[in-house]
Amino acid sequence: MAEPFSTGGFYQRWLGPLLARDEGVDAEQLSRSALLALGQASLRRNWPGVSTVLQGIAAELQRRDLRLEQVLFGCRFANPVGLAAGFDKNGVAAGLWDRFGFGFAEVGTVTWHRQPGNPRPRLFRLAAERAALNRMGFNNDGAEAMLRTLERQALAAPGQRPAVLGINLGKSKVTPLELAPDDYASSLELLAPLADYAVINVSSPNTPGLRELQDSVQLRRLVERLRRLPACPPLLVKIAPDLEDDAIDGIARLAYEEGLAGVIAVNTSLDRLGLEQRLLPQTGRSLAEEAGGLSGAPLRHRALEVMRRLRATAGPALPLIGVGGIDSPEAAWERITAGASLVQLYTGWIFEGPDLVPRILEGLLQQLDRHGFRHLREAVGSGVPWIESIPCR
Repeated sequence: MAEPFSTGGFYQRWLGPLLARDEGVDAEQLSRSALLALGQASLRRNWPGVSTVLQGIAAELQRRDLRLEQVLFGCRFANPVGLAAGFDKNGVAAGLWDRFGFGFAEVGTVTWHRQPGNPRPRLFRLAAERAALNRMGFNNDGAEAMLRTLERQALAAPGQRPAVLGINLGKSKVTPLELAPDDYASSLELLAPLADYAVINVSSPNTPGLRELQDSVQLRRLVERLRRLPACPPLLVKIAPDLEDDAIDGIARLAYEEGLAGVIAVNTSLDRLGLEQRLLPQTGRSLAEEAGGLSGAPLRHRALEVMRRLRATAGPALPLIGVGGIDSPEAAWERITAGASLVQLYTGWIFEGPDLVPRILEGLLQQLDRHGFRHLREAVGSGVPWIESIPCR
C-alpha cells in the first residue's frame, strides 16, 4: 500500500540532498524556480485542481488553536509564525502563504525604482552550519510592479485575509541618503492600501549607506515623513544585529516616542560570528573576505541578545518580532520568552522544510501546557525555559 503524500517528506527527499551541499544547484536559481511555481499557484489558487492540492497542503501544515491567536497593532494573527521578508521579494505568492501554515507573511524588500541587485553569485549556502550568506542588494521589480502583482492575485482586503500581509520597504540604490524619506514614501503611498502593516528596512548590509538611516536623527526624519501619508498603515522598523547597545536603546525609545507599531529584530549580520575562516567553494575565498550578510543558525545567539535588550528598554507594550536563527520549536520559544510576540522564518525554513511551521506551532502549544499558560501572550517576555518533558511524580 502506497504511503500518503507528505509535503515535508517530499521536500526532504528531493530538496534535502540539494540543500545538504554548498555546491550544486545555485541557491538563488533554486529559490527563483520555487517562486515561479508558487506564483502560478497563487494566481490560480481557486481553480478546482490547484485548490485541491493547496487544501491538502493546508491540511498538513496548518495548526489552528485559539491560544496562539493575537491582535497586535490592529492586525489579527492566527498564529505567531511568519515568513520573513526576502523570500517573496515581489509578492508573487502573497495569496497562498497561509496554506503553508504561516500566520503572516512579509513580502519585499521592495524599492521605488526597479533594480537588478548586486552581481551574481550573490546567495550562498553554508549547509553544515545551516546558514546562508547573501548580498542580493534589494533586487526587485519595483513598487509599481508589486502593486500590479498583488492586484492580479485578487487578495481580500486588509484585515480580512487568512494570513496578515506585511510589505517591507527599502531605499532605491540610486536615491541619495538625503532623499531617502521621499523614496520610501513613494513606495508606501502606492502600496499602503494593500498592506496590513509596513516595515521600514534600514538594516540591510547590501545597499551602500543604508544602515546610516538607523541613526536616531535620520530614522526619526524618515518615520515622520511616512507618518504624514494620509493612509499610513501600522509602521514597524527592522534593525541590524550589529548595533551597539546604545543604538538599540535609542531605537526602542524612538519607537515609543514616534508611535511605531513595533520593531523587527534582526536582519542579516556583517559579523562572521566565528566563521571568518570558512571557505565558500564557489569563490574559493573565506567569509572574512566576502561581502554580504550572514543568516541562519549562527545568528541565533546574537538575535536573542538584541531581543532581550529591546524588551528591557522598550518595556512590555511595544510589539517585537524576532527573526534570525529560528530553525526549531526551541529557538522560537526562546525568542518569544525573551520578548517577541511574533517570530519569522527564512533560512531555517529553507533548510528544515515546510513542516518546520507546524512543528514550531505544536512545540509552542506543548510549552504552554507544560508551563500552565492559558495563552501565548502569557509567555511573551516571561523568560521561562524550554521544558523537554514533565517528570513523573
